[in-house]
Amino acid sequence: MDFGLFYFANHDARDGERERYRLILESARWADENGFVRLWAPERHFHSFGGLSPNPSVIAAALASTTRRIQICAGSVVLPLHDPIRVAEEWSVIDNLSNGRVGLGVACGWVPNDFVISGNQGDFDRRREVFLEKAERLQRLWRGEPYHAINPHGKEIAVQTVPRPIQSEVPLWFTVAANPESFAQAGTLGAHLLTHLLGQTQERLGERIAVYREAWKAAGHPGQGIVSLMLHTYVGEDDDEVHELVREPMKRYLGGSLNLAAAHIASVPFLKDADKIDVGALTPELVDQTLEASFEKYFHTASLLGSYEKCLDAVERFRAIGVDEVACLIDFGLDEPTVWAGLERLNVVRVLARPRARA
Repeated sequence: MDFGLFYFANHDARDGERERYRLILESARWADENGFVRLWAPERHFHSFGGLSPNPSVIAAALASTTRRIQICAGSVVLPLHDPIRVAEEWSVIDNLSNGRVGLGVACGWVPNDFVISGNQGDFDRRREVFLEKAERLQRLWRGEPYHAINPHGKEIAVQTVPRPIQSEVPLWFTVAANPESFAQAGTLGAHLLTHLLGQTQERLGERIAVYREAWKAAGHPGQGIVSLMLHTYVGEDDDEVHELVREPMKRYLGGSLNLAAAHIASVPFLKDADKIDVGALTPELVDQTLEASFEKYFHTASLLGSYEKCLDAVERFRAIGVDEVACLIDFGLDEPTVWAGLERLNVVRVLARPRARA
């Protein structure tokens, strides 16, 4: 099992605040020095949830200049919002800055308001088709194939993006949720997988990874692809102590996304007809009940939250269903000294997990 760090803070907008990116930059250097394999930065617009990273290429450029070995990944570029030419140009710069360490997670998007950026809001309704079209064009541009277009003077031109990247092929991850067809599609197209446990159980994820690997094999791709799983992470000495330490920060964190989507509520197993609940009509009491239940689900079944033993057991379970990397989401609201203490213990889990995985 490999380990990476995933950054997705819920950060309220406060003008003039300093050192907002200190934890990202310093933990990235630490991960680079301690054998972690990847750093992940998201794309998020108009909202505090993930709002420190409206463009992952900007974060990635900073990380490229302060690290030496670790792979630097988008998690993920929302392709329907952007021209693939710009994506290829920006990430080729980062590939050069990092001497060939770029990995590119790409997604089709799910937040309607984000699509004001695209210039064509109709792309939201057909975002999956647009995503596939732009993913293919991005790969061609990365390889140096010319893109044919008509300029403002009516002249047909063929352009190639510069600078040319270090890597001849861009390592590509598709961000997928719970749709088995998306898993199969990624396998057929030879893309790696970036996924999570929001709205799906570990057992269902295992079934979908099997679908992905079958599609990968059927398409004749070498190897078997990489499955990266995002998990909220904090390693402590005792399960009960960790439970109490992370409970309120995690609930606040999950609450920050409630007005984006009802996905947290729909995934709670303890509420009747959870998928039919109108988020806007929730009372404060029901919100707290929902977040409490959601936290308990994450803590017990869908995270690396707990003691060394609990986290090592979780790693083994995820490895058994085909996960290759745990992308550890560390910035969910704990104070920085606490995060750092958890990182040191996470590194122990990382070291101990390797021989366990080979046993």
